[in-house]
Amino acid sequence: MKINPTEGNNLSLPSQDDFAAFFASLDDSLLFDSFVPTMPPRKKRKAEEKSPEKKVKTITHLVSSLLMMDEEERSHQCEMERAEEFEKSVLDSTHDLKSQAMLQVYSQFQDQFADTLAETNRFQVKRGRMAAVAAATAAATAAAEGGEVGMQQQQQQQRRLWVKDRSRAWWDRCNQPDFPDSEFRRAFRMGRATFDMICDELTEIVAKEDTMLRAAIPVRQRVAVCIWRLATGEPLRLVSKRFGLGISTCHKLVLEVCSAIKTRLMPKFLQWPDNEGISQIKQTFESLSGIPNVVGSMYTTHVPIIAPKISVAAYFNKRHTERNQKTSYSITVQGVVNPKGVFTDVCIGWPGSMPDDQILEKSALYQRAEGGLLNGMWIVGSAGYPLMDWVLVPYSHQHLTWTQHAFNEKIGEIQKVAKGAFARLKGRWSCLQKRTEVKLQDLPVVLGACCVLHNICEIRGEEMEPELNYELVDDEMVPESGLRSMSSMQARDSIAHNLLHHGLAACLSTGRHCCMISKVKQWNFTI
Repeated sequence: MKINPTEGNNLSLPSQDDFAAFFASLDDSLLFDSFVPTMPPRKKRKAEEKSPEKKVKTITHLVSSLLMMDEEERSHQCEMERAEEFEKSVLDSTHDLKSQAMLQVYSQFQDQFADTLAETNRFQVKRGRMAAVAAATAAATAAAEGGEVGMQQQQQQQRRLWVKDRSRAWWDRCNQPDFPDSEFRRAFRMGRATFDMICDELTEIVAKEDTMLRAAIPVRQRVAVCIWRLATGEPLRLVSKRFGLGISTCHKLVLEVCSAIKTRLMPKFLQWPDNEGISQIKQTFESLSGIPNVVGSMYTTHVPIIAPKISVAAYFNKRHTERNQKTSYSITVQGVVNPKGVFTDVCIGWPGSMPDDQILEKSALYQRAEGGLLNGMWIVGSAGYPLMDWVLVPYSHQHLTWTQHAFNEKIGEIQKVAKGAFARLKGRWSCLQKRTEVKLQDLPVVLGACCVLHNICEIRGEEMEPELNYELVDDEMVPESGLRSMSSMQARDSIAHNLLHHGLAACLSTGRHCCMISKVKQWNFTI
């Protein structure tokens, strides 16, 4: 194809012959390779697709994609957790603010209520004073006009505003002069004369004066509340119903009267005898048993209590628990009695887990005896006490000789005096037979009052009803060291020998006592 430049812009198109010549000059294969893309065969493509390198790349791509998705999900979850924690912190702060606001409002309310209550109390006090002034004015007016009866009615009407109305019918009936003495004795474990004597002795201590608000409880009623509570052991709610008083008032009266008995009556009715009294006691015990120089019979009993809050193990009574198959706690009462069963010495309040010999060592009697008060004298005890220079106990080993067995029988006669006294103590005052509502720190005062009242009844000859007899059960524990001195062992052997060879011991062959001892038992001893 030729272009003629001189012909201007007129171009001549190539002809068919020109194209044919051009294509003829080219190689067919070259033309095909240049313009047609080369495609690999089908089998070759499949082989490439199944190659391990291709699979590894594909799996790697999938794993990386999954890891990226997991990372995105994890990051999204972390963001949600942070959002929840933030929301929770906001809620907690809001709750704290609300709580502080509520506490502040509540404190303000309490302050307002306290102010209102104080104002109300001031108003009531003022109103009471005004009423008292009005009553006094009315009483003065009535007295001036000769109306003394009206004044008393006005005072009684004023007092009813402050005292709850309770029935006192039972006590009013008991306090009447025509009330049967047998029923009075059954209720208070003593006759009316003994009760009046106690009231006269305690009047100066327990008497109270009337006030403008209420009338004072009479002395006789105060003493009656205490004695009836000790005698029956009934709970305070029944005492309240009997005497028409509040429960707390009855509890307070019991403690006050018991303290007054300890202060006023114990020095008179429970004390160690003087020289003259000791001489009479020696003669009486020697007449009873043939053992000389005996000044008392000693025994230790246990009083059940409610398990204390402190030192529980110290008050746990193992012996009573094993016998009754029930957990038992107790405190002890050690007492020395004369031939009439009157206490001359008591030691109260040691825990129930202590054996008798340890209680004896803690007592004031032990201190006085160690100081020489009981030189040449004997106090007879059971096998739970050790043999000492002033404590005489029976033989406790096995295979006793005839002389030792006879001695134990005579010791048993003296020991029965103390056991009988404690049996009457618990039978007369039933509060000692069961657990009481009195606190542990107040219980020694109550038990001491029971011992003093027991002495008063024994000295004045107050008899017990047969239904009040009590069987005394106290397990005795043989002490670890039953012998404290060799001289006391020799003295006991000498006493046992004299009892046998002077005809004062029991005749074991016939099972009868000698004539002299059988007559002595029928005597009435007085001190």
